[in-house]
Amino acid sequence: MNLNQFNSNFSFLPLIVLTCFSISHLSSQTMPVFEDGMAQKVKAFENSEDWIQEQLWVETEFDSDKDGKLDRMHVSVTRQKQTETEGLKVPAIYSTSPYFSGVSSSNDIFWNVKHEIGANPPERPHGEPITMRSRPYISSSYNSRWVPRGFAMVYSESPGTGLSEGCPTVGGKNESLAPKAVIDWLNGRAKGYTSVDGDEQITAYWCTGKVGMMGTSYNGTLPLAAATTGVDGLKAIIPDAPNTSYWHYYRANGLVRSPGGYLGEDIDVLYDFIHSQDSDRKAWCDENVRDIEHAENMDRLSGDYNDFWKGRDYTNQLDDVNAAVFFSHGLSDWNVMPDHSIRIYNKLKSMGKTTKLYLHQGGHGGPPPMDMMNKWFSRYLYGIENGAESEDKFWVVREGDKRTKPTSYPDYPNPDARPVKFFLSGNGITGGNLNTTSREDSEVQTLVDNYSFDGKTLARAEETNHRLMFVTPKLSEDLHLSGRVTVEIKAASDKEAVNLSVWLVNLPWKNGRSNKGGIITRGWADLQNHASVTESEKLNPGEFYTMQFSLEPDDQIIPAGQQIGLMIFSSDKEYTLHPKPGTKLMVDIGATTITIPVVGGKDAVLTTISTED
Repeated sequence: MNLNQFNSNFSFLPLIVLTCFSISHLSSQTMPVFEDGMAQKVKAFENSEDWIQEQLWVETEFDSDKDGKLDRMHVSVTRQKQTETEGLKVPAIYSTSPYFSGVSSSNDIFWNVKHEIGANPPERPHGEPITMRSRPYISSSYNSRWVPRGFAMVYSESPGTGLSEGCPTVGGKNESLAPKAVIDWLNGRAKGYTSVDGDEQITAYWCTGKVGMMGTSYNGTLPLAAATTGVDGLKAIIPDAPNTSYWHYYRANGLVRSPGGYLGEDIDVLYDFIHSQDSDRKAWCDENVRDIEHAENMDRLSGDYNDFWKGRDYTNQLDDVNAAVFFSHGLSDWNVMPDHSIRIYNKLKSMGKTTKLYLHQGGHGGPPPMDMMNKWFSRYLYGIENGAESEDKFWVVREGDKRTKPTSYPDYPNPDARPVKFFLSGNGITGGNLNTTSREDSEVQTLVDNYSFDGKTLARAEETNHRLMFVTPKLSEDLHLSGRVTVEIKAASDKEAVNLSVWLVNLPWKNGRSNKGGIITRGWADLQNHASVTESEKLNPGEFYTMQFSLEPDDQIIPAGQQIGLMIFSSDKEYTLHPKPGTKLMVDIGATTITIPVVGGKDAVLTTISTED
């Protein structure tokens, strides 16, 4: 869209611009340019030396450190000089984070996982205080991408981090209200000040009031947190690998489980990792948030879902979401696992809210392609009719493809996927069978827990009593899996508690995840929660319990020549507690099944593998 086309459609312009400037003035004003529904770089906006940068503190509606005054958030703005010299008004893209001023470098802040399940762990160290590295303008991460295209960039530091006041709560209400306050300031509804404790105000007169948010990991969580407040002006967000439930992050079906790469992490550890603010309220926050609220409610002994965790689960807070939400997630993300985005995507979709999903085959982080993000923000922040909201709702990067070339599907899971139930037979110690033929008899097979062997080692072992493995015949054709794999397992332990880990693997094993071998998906559970995730029940040694749970959602094509394997074991060295080796886990394989969502359903399976023993 050129300047004349833009000016001919006043619906794209903020009302205040139309009322403040004559048409003749508008014709000489530097304006954003759109082609193919996307904002283009404008030469007059490109010189970073011309950009206006300012920092301020926005007053919130909460006092989380209880010092008797409302907390103020440290904010920085980067905008085009034309917002000053020509009266140009622009929308804002906003990124907020607890990481901007540094995080803990201590290695001794994690829980010791070497203890029995349900036992009190050794006292956790807190490490050295974070050395804060505050910067006036906080960040420049997205400036070169968005400012030349006609968007202002706004950054803020989360409560209790950097130069922002308050306490970090890791999912508490103030982490939703803090970005809400910044968006309110961009719309003239909240006060901004030139200093943390002064009374000189600063306004966002240059902003149209339309705001988009984006970020990865914790920085992707906070846009969703802001959206749950229903704040007016937040039009679109792009959460990349967001943590949408801290219980799902630190627990798995009632089991105490660490996120990938951070063995022994829990919500209080993350608090220590981000609490970078250096103020006279730091000790108060530590004592009241970390040592009381977290310590008394996170329940590291049972792992149960309680009111504390419910309040940090955004699935319960979606009613007021008005922003268009575009999720991005890696299907091999074992830190913030894929379910975090997919569960919210499905819930928003069921509520009739605007949402889209982009998945790739990689690990933690990886936003959608720039063109897709550009169309999303151009549509909702500038009103460009580019069809971003009406395109296919689901995009996935197929195996071997570039992330910039995703394949579109009508929805996720693939509408053609159907659940196919598989049954177990044969000797799981040496490698049994996984097929679609049911069996009537009951057979108990026993494995011995030993955290010394990691899952990859167990998956590649030809024979071991530390896991049970059941494998399909080789695939004669590619098999497309899409959706959630569910397991129904009947098991017993010789102890009152036992770790339960389940992997679905692609064999023969290769290093890492690929369509030629590796992990397809996995999950963990506490057999004590067989009846409910809100209430544990100690196991009667030797008594069998039936439990059903889902593994992480997936969308993957397993190529011809490979085999699909179900691996059942106990302690997962990289994720679970490490009880003393020797606990016996007994599995009734005749009463244990796995249901896999296959595109084409059972017919596709029958043409791809032989189901005979």
